[in-house]
Amino acid sequence: MTTTQRPRTGGPGGAGGLREWQVRALAAMQRWESGAFLISAAPGAGKTRPALEFARRELAAGAVDGVVIACPTAPLTRQWARAAHALGLELAPDAESPRPPRGFHGVVVTYARIAGAARTWAGGTRPRTLVIADEAHHLGEELAWGVGFAEAFGAASRWLLLSGTPFRSDATPIPGVAYDANGLAEPDVSYSYADAVRDRVCRPVVFVTYDGTLSWRSGEDVIESSFDTVLTAREASRRYRTAISTDLPDGLPRILGEADGRLRALRADSHPDAGGLVVAADSEHARRIAARLREVSGVTPVVVLHQDPRAAAKLAAFTRSSDPWIVAVNMVSEGVDIPRLRVGVYATAAKTPLIFRQIVGRFVRTIPGRRPEPSWLYIPADTILRDHAATVETELRYLVRRRDDSDVGELDGVERRETERGEVLDFEPLSADVAPQMTLFGPAPAPDPGPTAPAPVGTGVPLAGVPSSGVRSSGLPLPGVPLPDSMPESVPLFERRAQLRARRHKLVAELARDRRLRHSDVNAEVNRAIGIDSVQRATIEQLEHSIAWLDRALYGR
Repeated sequence: MTTTQRPRTGGPGGAGGLREWQVRALAAMQRWESGAFLISAAPGAGKTRPALEFARRELAAGAVDGVVIACPTAPLTRQWARAAHALGLELAPDAESPRPPRGFHGVVVTYARIAGAARTWAGGTRPRTLVIADEAHHLGEELAWGVGFAEAFGAASRWLLLSGTPFRSDATPIPGVAYDANGLAEPDVSYSYADAVRDRVCRPVVFVTYDGTLSWRSGEDVIESSFDTVLTAREASRRYRTAISTDLPDGLPRILGEADGRLRALRADSHPDAGGLVVAADSEHARRIAARLREVSGVTPVVVLHQDPRAAAKLAAFTRSSDPWIVAVNMVSEGVDIPRLRVGVYATAAKTPLIFRQIVGRFVRTIPGRRPEPSWLYIPADTILRDHAATVETELRYLVRRRDDSDVGELDGVERRETERGEVLDFEPLSADVAPQMTLFGPAPAPDPGPTAPAPVGTGVPLAGVPSSGVRSSGLPLPGVPLPDSMPESVPLFERRAQLRARRHKLVAELARDRRLRHSDVNAEVNRAIGIDSVQRATIEQLEHSIAWLDRALYGR
């Protein structure tokens, strides 16, 4: 094994490739010794990077015994593992225990798995385990997740909580979060959407409302209204559903045509692979939207439904492709990183502040090397959605006033209401004649020319307090974790391990057929020969030795 290498340095952005706010977050965490630490940063701002850098530093310094990262979905566990690999950390995704397999520095797990076996996780968690909770607001949203998380990691002395939307739509608190007298979360480090737009880390989003004459049958009555009319909660809910109905040609289908025209212009002008996203109310609604979108665009959009076992693969393929449109229900919240999204249509029935901000967050991510041009989001002119958009725009207007002290006027006050939950029985959309209005407040002024947005996770950097000899750019000096002689391979350790297990499984099956034995008998023979008790707990080296043994048994090589 060669001598220890220094971490990579340089690259775009701040010190060693870190953005300024990420450096500030790491500096604040240096003073953190116990309890919970909340980082609130806008979607797309790069919360993953400082969390992983901090974990890397603590492991190298021997300040923690292990790392557990918890997040909402299984695809996110693999996304975290890949991001960690780029910094020399190897994490086992979708883990079943806080104790990582041999050769790994830590694990990534879903909140659901933790809640389902909280006592098991509690039994393997030590006081010096660093726990990182991604999108921590879900711990309040899903009560069982919050309770299970608190039980599983009660013994851990430090919880690092990450969220782009650290507020609740209900009264359920997020475990570990401190609140002020008004019930608002008090982050230890905050980086707002306005800050991210100012620093060219995020795109500005232009909100385009659509309104007009909507009519629907309510019981025996026919009601006609625009969004300017004050209605009961039940009828307001029916008005909104009329606005997102696919059955009225001059309603949502017209807006889909407008959005497609906008996307075509962007693709023809300067962004040839720009993408569009429509967020639907449910699976059937998504299919109907896809049919209407095909009619107006001439292209069959990608449809992603949460119950589709291929959903994650479809999202990944769309991210890499140049396809123009994708339609989804609830597969585009946290962790979905599609930087080429530039145009969106908000057609979901969910209107909470949390959902709204998560959807807006899909359109703010930047592309390295490109100026952060605006994105465009078409929304019904519903009072609640206008209020949410106004809150986002207020942040940007405040930013403009701070920068040039221009007279941007006052925003119209909009009364905040709870999400409508009116029933839809005896309800039938009849007609719609809507059109895009002027943008709510107009696009945010373009930031001053400057360097392009810093690159996201992927560049190793030296950290204050960590000797260069204590961290390899390709791994950490932990017991049982071999240090490669070069930078990390393009394939993370967990993927390499999965490939080896698949190869081993295939060879065992071939040998079992060749010898007319049971698969389990051959598997046991290989384990005895290599000296392992479980394939699941086998190291990379043991898996490679197993494959070599099977190759010799099958082919004499």
